[in-house]
Amino acid sequence: MRSTTKRWRRRTLAVATSTLAAGAFLVAAHPQAGGAAPPAVPEVADQVPQLAEAGVTGGPASVSGGGTSTSADRSVCAPGAHWLRVRFTELSLRGNDSVTLTGSTAGSYTLTSRHWPGKAFHTRAFEGDCVRVSTALSDPASHFTIDAYQAGDRPLAAATTTVAAVGDVCGSSCNQTAPLIKNMNPQALILAGDNAYSSGTLSEYKNNYDPYYGQFKAITYPTPGNHEYNTSGASGYFDYFGARAGERGKGYYSFDVGDWHFVALNSNITRSTGSAQETWLKNDLAASTKPCTAAFFHHPRFSRGTHGDDSSVTPFFQALYNAKADLIVVGHDHNYQRYAPSRPDGTRDDANGVRELLIGTGGRGYYNFDQSSAAVQEAGNTNTFGVGKLTLSATDYRSDFVPVSGRTFTDTATGKCKKAVSSPAFSVGTTPSSVSVKPGGTASVTVNVGSTGGFTAATALSVSGLPSGVTGTISPSSVTPPANGTATATLTLTASDTASGSAAATVTGTSGSTTQTAKVTVSVSAAGGEAFADDFETDKGWRLNAAGSDTATAGKWERGDPEQTTSTYSNQIKQRGDTTSGVNCLVTGRLAGSEYGVNDLDGGASSMASPAFTVPAGGKLTFSYTFAHGDNATSADYLRIRVLDGTTQTTVFEKTGSATEVAGVWQNATADLSSFAGRSVRLLVEAADASTASLWESAIDDVRVTA
Repeated sequence: MRSTTKRWRRRTLAVATSTLAAGAFLVAAHPQAGGAAPPAVPEVADQVPQLAEAGVTGGPASVSGGGTSTSADRSVCAPGAHWLRVRFTELSLRGNDSVTLTGSTAGSYTLTSRHWPGKAFHTRAFEGDCVRVSTALSDPASHFTIDAYQAGDRPLAAATTTVAAVGDVCGSSCNQTAPLIKNMNPQALILAGDNAYSSGTLSEYKNNYDPYYGQFKAITYPTPGNHEYNTSGASGYFDYFGARAGERGKGYYSFDVGDWHFVALNSNITRSTGSAQETWLKNDLAASTKPCTAAFFHHPRFSRGTHGDDSSVTPFFQALYNAKADLIVVGHDHNYQRYAPSRPDGTRDDANGVRELLIGTGGRGYYNFDQSSAAVQEAGNTNTFGVGKLTLSATDYRSDFVPVSGRTFTDTATGKCKKAVSSPAFSVGTTPSSVSVKPGGTASVTVNVGSTGGFTAATALSVSGLPSGVTGTISPSSVTPPANGTATATLTLTASDTASGSAAATVTGTSGSTTQTAKVTVSVSAAGGEAFADDFETDKGWRLNAAGSDTATAGKWERGDPEQTTSTYSNQIKQRGDTTSGVNCLVTGRLAGSEYGVNDLDGGASSMASPAFTVPAGGKLTFSYTFAHGDNATSADYLRIRVLDGTTQTTVFEKTGSATEVAGVWQNATADLSSFAGRSVRLLVEAADASTASLWESAIDDVRVTA
């Protein structure tokens, strides 16, 4: 915890970082509260750049597969997150092989061989705190790797990015438009060409452009205009922007902002149908997984300004229209124009058309409206410098024209992303994705039905493909999720005394003529063995803050590979960097702290609830634990295990704090559960830094309930 009310000095920590085991599956850590930096993820040389929404955090994950493997579905999780997107460092799929991603709340997308071959990339976002990874691989050469995730701490609909857009810039008046961009504080600035007048020489970029717009260079994504090509090969442009301008001589490239894919094109070089640039554009658009698409270049397809319509960029417009793109930003004419969504020939098409925004108002003179256009102009102005402000979400956009000081013209337009979920649909998920049931016993699985696009219809649920001797009942058997929300049901698995085997069962949701499915692996454990066991190497379905009453602000419980933290104040290990088996355990904030008292439990209580299981006669709980604290702990701080029997909570294990330094040491413990025999219960693991803020670290591993 980092709080000015803590009773310690800041002290240096010696940190030993952990390494993920090769091929291991990691449930990603919950983002650190309080604005701390997210866990580092490795840079990838050849990847589609991804700019994240404000406040988004993330970290490493490890999911991979290949060949003809038929492994069970796996998940990347960030407990408590509202949504996730994952990064593929490799996606090499052959033939009809595919990888399907499904959000635990809503959203599903199937990746095929066309999606970014040879490049690392981030997917679109999926709602919920887990993304399930399902594979359909039959070619031995197919393989994939997921190594990282991004997580959002607010609903996906509220996760927006800001992109500033302008062309025809410096000019004599870009000193007026630069402050607008600074006030917007955008994630990116896109330039629609003619950035440094009048010939785009390196000297003009340094003397005319850089004094005003150079402050935005780190977030600038440019395209060249015809004035840049007044200098041979636009050499001043490429020299000034470097790699950010794309490959020298080409100048076209793409990048992602949130759930938007942006394509920068060069309308000054060959752009005809079948050209290298047009072919690249079509392949790039086909590879993107994002639901929203924008492109920007210099010459407008449609304009009522002095230059008029430019049919030479029709191949750009056609490829974007075919790919269901949403926005095009251009310049060239020195005015502002907004066009209705259009087909490439200018015909208005509100369902599938692309909206063009001409924003040639960066600071270079004015052009009148003295031409006709094949498209429908919805708004325009010929005497106001200004900048476009694009506010973008995963489903829609808002475009605002922001004028310079002293001018009053403004314009606003909104629209929906055509490839976002716009028609009612639903998804089905299961938590956990694998479960064990004892002969003569029961187990439960939560079934989630998520709504997208305003879906609110009744959805019937059923289960099939269970192991021999196992029956399944879903209650309620039909649910109706709220619009863009989630409804849940409980799948109760009952095993006969002679039940045996393991199977990947299918949970099916049916609404009208539409069906969606989810897999859950059901295994029958040996009779007389364990009623419940978890070494935390896979996701068994523990849920953070299941009761919704936790108060902790940092260092919350999570499943992961703990990093060792050693205090130089007492020379004691507070958070151990090992486990009693495997690589993962249940731990309060698995990350090491960068200084004394960082990444430990803070702000109150944090809890994790296990999946339900039936306690056998003479039931006995065994587990390993470690807890450690500084000399500022009190008896109000605790590590506790309770049994949840319906709404009744019974404490079966507890350790409290004291004013003495305690080092982290793995210890074994047992608890008698015989009084719960025959009852379906859950375990509640709790830790609290209560009362006065103090240093507190806890971990649990190898939980078993046996007869």
